Amino acid sequence: MPSLTALRAFESAARHNSFSRAAEELHLTHGAIGHQVRALEASLGVPLFARVGRGLVLTPEGRMLAERVRAAWLDIAAAAQDIRRRANANQLTL
Repeated sequence: MPSLTALRAFESAARHNSFSRAAEELHLTHGAIGHQVRALEASLGVPLFARVGRGLVLTPEGRMLAERVRAAWLDIAAAAQDIRRRANANQLTL
């Protein structure tokens, strides 16, 4: 199982096509995002981004992983929301 920290950094970089924007979003440094993505690429054995000039482009494997990680994050968020809703179902707010 890949590191959740690395997946979080990767997903943000993939969504923004930028390590710098991912770093801003996650309150990390550009280098920290790069380190996490490189570690993820090493653990999977494939490049996830093609570095083109100063920009990033997802490889086919990167695109597939980004779509699945994004869907998983959405599923986790929906589950958490359902749990909160159930926990608050018997509360009366005045």
